[in-house]
Amino acid sequence: QVQLRESGGGLVQAGGSLRLSCAASGRTFSSYNMAWFRQAPGKEREFVAVISMSGGSTYYGDSVKGRFTISRDNPKNTVYLQMNSLKPEDTAVYYCAADRAFKLKGLYDYWGQGTQVTVSS
Repeated sequence: QVQLRESGGGLVQAGGSLRLSCAASGRTFSSYNMAWFRQAPGKEREFVAVISMSGGSTYYGDSVKGRFTISRDNPKNTVYLQMNSLKPEDTAVYYCAADRAFKLKGLYDYWGQGTQVTVSS
């Protein structure tokens, strides 16, 4: 069982930056690939980024490529999402997720409760 808790969301102006954190419980954090998804009101959930268990592989959604960076600190059981050059269309609830498989979509085994990111124009 893995429990995930996101933090770091908030209100930021367009062009600004935020860093989201996702703290995981349990001793097996390094056994999970970690991902970020987001969901804006009235829209489907969107894949943002994924990072492999060791942190050696990452993959990003087209809409955030070059602006967002996913990273992890296994001793701290934490995954991060550094978001730069934010745009109003990045406004959404951001969720972290964990799975033993490295995948870009589909159901993940574990999800956090989400953190709101609002980008004002």
